[in-house]
Amino acid sequence: MRTALSLAIAAALLNVSLAAQAAEGSAGWQIPRTEYGHPNLQGSWTNTTLTPIERPVELGEQKAYTEAEALTLENAARDFERQKAEPLDADRAPPPVGGAIGQEADINFSDVFTNVLKVRGEYRTSMIVDTANGRFPFREDGRKQDIYAKWTAQGLGPSDGPEARTPGDRCLSRGMPPMTVTPYNNNYQIVQNKDYVMLMGEMVHDARIIRLDKEHFPGDGKNWLGDSVGRWEGDTLVVHTKNLHPQLSHFRLISTDQLELTERFEIVAENEILYTVTVTDPQVYTQPFTEEITLMRKAPEDLIYEYSCHEGNYGLEGILAGARRQEWDARN
Repeated sequence: MRTALSLAIAAALLNVSLAAQAAEGSAGWQIPRTEYGHPNLQGSWTNTTLTPIERPVELGEQKAYTEAEALTLENAARDFERQKAEPLDADRAPPPVGGAIGQEADINFSDVFTNVLKVRGEYRTSMIVDTANGRFPFREDGRKQDIYAKWTAQGLGPSDGPEARTPGDRCLSRGMPPMTVTPYNNNYQIVQNKDYVMLMGEMVHDARIIRLDKEHFPGDGKNWLGDSVGRWEGDTLVVHTKNLHPQLSHFRLISTDQLELTERFEIVAENEILYTVTVTDPQVYTQPFTEEITLMRKAPEDLIYEYSCHEGNYGLEGILAGARRQEWDARN
């Protein structure tokens, strides 16, 4: 009996040991570290996804899709991508008289995202995970609090001057990388050393310089990308940003000069960073809310190129010139 029991215990211990070794072997990965011992986040990354920031209303509190639902959405996106390459119907009807022509042509040359956002093994229905309904928790008058809404209320038209145009129109910024998923150029480069982390977005070449283990600058002077300070909490980089420029507000994130962000960067696999951001702006939202995004490593041959929006920005000139012409025609 004692021999049989001993053999059973030994076999059980062996099975546990083999299971542990198998788990370790299947992972086959350890967090890469810099020469300073910090997790090495460096490289080129992307956050492309067809999952929206806000959850569709009809999904209520459904946080995730089933795998079959996600596959259906991804197949539909791939079908649309294939259709873009097909010739247009030469007999198609013209745009309606007096109607507006949108960005249909641009879409043919823009990215089509074909992946549902996958975080913590779930196919997410929205980037926002807190609130419960996955939507912006706007105050009743929240959308009217940003600087553009206030300028409009004061009578400033959207084409009365360059200041009234969005920072994207003016080639100043497209939002905080990497929390903003734009229609294209969703590529990011991270460079770090002992005292700093630099995070550059390809879109409008926004570069954030994050100071580690420092205090915020004194005063409340506003910068386009704010004042970011970071610290390591174990293997997670935590970044707090405040004093963002009020004109950074855009439809993906309506904000005021009270906007503050708390971001977390955690490398969870060889080619994945779990990115979490909590947004606070009491002028616009009833409560802080949180988004989660997976940053995916780009292949070494996928380079990040210069984004020269500032060169020959005839679009902004054309918008303002067209508005002046309309004013002239109205007076004559």
